[in-house]
Amino acid sequence: MNNHLQSIVVVGGGTAGWLSAGIIAAYLQKHHSLNYKITLVESSDIPTVGVGEGTWPTMRRTLQNMGVDEADFINQCNVSFKQGAKFANWHSTKENDFYYHPLMMPQGFVDNSLAAAWLTQNTDSAAPYNHFANFVCPQHALCEHNLAPKALTTAQYSGVANYAYHLDAGLFATFLKEHCINNLNVTHVIASVLSVNNNVNGDIHSLSLDNNTTLYGDLFIDCSGFKSLLLGENLKVGFKSCKDILFADSALAVHMPYEDDTQVISSHTISTAQTAGWIWDIGLQTRRGVGHVYSSRHISEEEAKEQLFVYLNISPTKRADFNVKKISFEPGHREKFWHKNCVAIGLSAGFLEPLEASALLLVEISANFIAEQLPANRQVMDITAARFNRTFNYRWQRIIDFLKLHYMLSERTDSLFWQQHCAEKSIPQSLQDNLALWRTHIPNDNHFDYSVEVFPAASYQYVLYGMGFKTATTHYGNHPSAIKKAQNLATKNTKDTAELVNRLPGNRTLLKQIKQYGLQKI
Repeated sequence: MNNHLQSIVVVGGGTAGWLSAGIIAAYLQKHHSLNYKITLVESSDIPTVGVGEGTWPTMRRTLQNMGVDEADFINQCNVSFKQGAKFANWHSTKENDFYYHPLMMPQGFVDNSLAAAWLTQNTDSAAPYNHFANFVCPQHALCEHNLAPKALTTAQYSGVANYAYHLDAGLFATFLKEHCINNLNVTHVIASVLSVNNNVNGDIHSLSLDNNTTLYGDLFIDCSGFKSLLLGENLKVGFKSCKDILFADSALAVHMPYEDDTQVISSHTISTAQTAGWIWDIGLQTRRGVGHVYSSRHISEEEAKEQLFVYLNISPTKRADFNVKKISFEPGHREKFWHKNCVAIGLSAGFLEPLEASALLLVEISANFIAEQLPANRQVMDITAARFNRTFNYRWQRIIDFLKLHYMLSERTDSLFWQQHCAEKSIPQSLQDNLALWRTHIPNDNHFDYSVEVFPAASYQYVLYGMGFKTATTHYGNHPSAIKKAQNLATKNTKDTAELVNRLPGNRTLLKQIKQYGLQKI
């Protein structure tokens, strides 16, 4: 078949489906003169799986490219600003044990002058000034003060500090749906798929729907969730589990209302380690989204729920008032993500766990890859598919390494969960190799195979040094010019931090202002 690819069918709504449809539709409208038809089909009775409510800063460009008004998005999706993640008790069980993974780059990151200075000066002191993130960038302090990353006068999608979003996944899916239908010409079909019809060569030919219609397409995008209706069930692409590396397989999620509308909204995701997992705490405008991610092999559901309620300080007599939603999953991903004329995005491609908000990020970069490298016809589709599979196999493995890093550097010995995470047999060889390198070299972007990584070297620095990892400094920062440069960077960081803390509004304050006045157009 040499005919031009024209019809793209997305199966499944929710955040993954509508975000994929919107990214592809917006790109094709802007960059192609050909008439592409994008159709999204979803059942009316499948709820959104709200595992995570955090994004990466990439979402700003994604929404901007789709033509979304940032103020409308913030007001309609219960959005708050996210400037990073705070990890409490991941390294130890001490009361003041925490570190930040902020979204700003370290000062002097190109040659790591400030990182080298911090390593040279670092002691075992737990004083805040000694935190790596606080030493190399202002965002540690911004988060500690629950400040916004911008002011009301800052233009849409711009920031004084780098930022992402916390959002309500259900509201976001509805917002995207309306935007895609009304502004991006995406056709919406409400129906369930009764059967998937294949050609002799194995390609998907069409979908038989329960509304007595047949939906034809040239390229099918599987956003059907854990079910993986097209890629997994129909095309029989296998699933590769990584539960031997990442142990979490369950989550208990609950909505926690604020006491009143003056309660502080955190400027970061709070991740607090427990005996067999961790609790996420995300502050939205009208509530907190809180959940306990845990390993069912190491703790029972009842024990996990008890730890969640203790964290929330909810007394036994009040617990029946809260609806706790349980989500079960197996960490892993499909053996390949694009097979024949079908590509999986979102949960249908795989899921690891909510840590570091990698799920929505993978949706974004998958959809952007398809949009930017959309094959002209079926004849060349296998070439694009092979590239997609190589790229995303690599990306999934690097995400697994990065998530594992958070666990295996821990010094906690209070449970088998943490002890087994530190066992060498559970650590991928690629991560072991990098750790060996980083004992003598500060992580930098040259240590990775791709020029653009899902988690760059700066992210590894924040986690490694936040968790107490040591890099030898015998060949770093000893030259007088390096010492002088580090001193200048440290002075600049101190000055920048004080200036930003003094002038930026609180997270809740800015959100109230946006609701009243909107944001300036770019």
